[in-house]
Amino acid sequence: MTTSENSTRLQSAHPAVHGDSDENQQNTPTQRATAARPGPRPVLTLLALALGTFAIGTGEFGSNGILQLFAADLGASIPVATYAISAYAFGVMIGSPAITLLAARANRRTLLLGLIALFLVGNVLSGLAPNIATLVVFRFITGSVQGAFFGAGAVVAAYVYGPGKGGRAFATVMGGLTVATILGSPLGTLVGQQAGWRATYWTVVGLGLLAGAALLMWLPRTDDLHGSSVAHELAALRRREVWLMVAVAALGISSIFAVYTFIGPFVTDAARESTSLIPVALAVFGLGMAFGNYFGGRAADQDVSRPLIYGFSYVLVLLVAIAFTGREILILMPALFGVGATMMFAIPAIQVRLTQLAPDAPTLMGALNLAALNLANSLGAIGGAVALGVGWGTLSTVWAGFVLTSAGLVLYLTTVGRTRPAVRPA
Repeated sequence: MTTSENSTRLQSAHPAVHGDSDENQQNTPTQRATAARPGPRPVLTLLALALGTFAIGTGEFGSNGILQLFAADLGASIPVATYAISAYAFGVMIGSPAITLLAARANRRTLLLGLIALFLVGNVLSGLAPNIATLVVFRFITGSVQGAFFGAGAVVAAYVYGPGKGGRAFATVMGGLTVATILGSPLGTLVGQQAGWRATYWTVVGLGLLAGAALLMWLPRTDDLHGSSVAHELAALRRREVWLMVAVAALGISSIFAVYTFIGPFVTDAARESTSLIPVALAVFGLGMAFGNYFGGRAADQDVSRPLIYGFSYVLVLLVAIAFTGREILILMPALFGVGATMMFAIPAIQVRLTQLAPDAPTLMGALNLAALNLANSLGAIGGAVALGVGWGTLSTVWAGFVLTSAGLVLYLTTVGRTRPAVRPA
């Protein structure tokens, strides 16, 4: 496709808004990346992206399942070993935005291939770590890949889908992560239990190699996926609405982790069921996430506010239901599915909203979204731990999620939800 043809398609797909000139409106990465579908195999491109996020998610969630194993082998206490888990989250929150800024001008294909290579290096080093201190460092390095990969992957997916489908694009990239909660995490834990914790990371390396090969073969080669200047990316960070939306995500999504983190105690201590039901409960929650993610992506392309408002509102009802009736396993299980579904229903809308607020920095917005989700992970887990610590009972962790999500919903309704986006969906 020639440059003039690209320009014509962009001008028809993205009319100027807010009185900006046509020239200014056609130069954002969001608009370039949704200009046209690449090549004859878009499904394979989407599959490659999903394989990448599946490998990344398996490495993240699989580490939680082998915590006790590497703690014992490396001579660390459980609290100290937990630093390796926290380091990964800090890698997402700090490292991913930094990498995104440093690679601002890079073609998204080149960036994704470089990120999957760094992911492989991080997991190889993790599998070779001689002590807990080095493992903490290596998990930080590995975590720094995640947000940047999701951000760049969402830009490529949007290019494949075409204009007006940013929510569906991000949901596709997130799909690999939701499948990792259903299959990848149990797989990583099982391998670690049977062959040692280091084998978990070698398994993740194998998945990463498969994803890397798919990305190399199936990512489109096009100048349309070139990045923008660092100045454009930094300009997005000066927008108050962007940071408000990050705060909405961090607060609102935290309830998913105030539940997911404590599913084991919910099943055994509150519902008084066998530990054999814990994997089933985790799988039910993961299925809910996959369900919500699929439909949330489509809903976000129709109306960016409603999926977020509905998702946050409905999860508040489910949290109350768990708090009062979660001791009944027949109520707890569908409620777990519902929490996963309603929260994931909102997440693609968060990404679309962030991209509307900063259309000139879509990759950075994806990295910030994942950073916010990892902050939500910490907030939900810490809030739940505080509720347990004061003796309010096993199911009291959901009240921490209720307070945090309520705060996120109120913040959205009173600030960002009233803000006119910088660009409207095509």
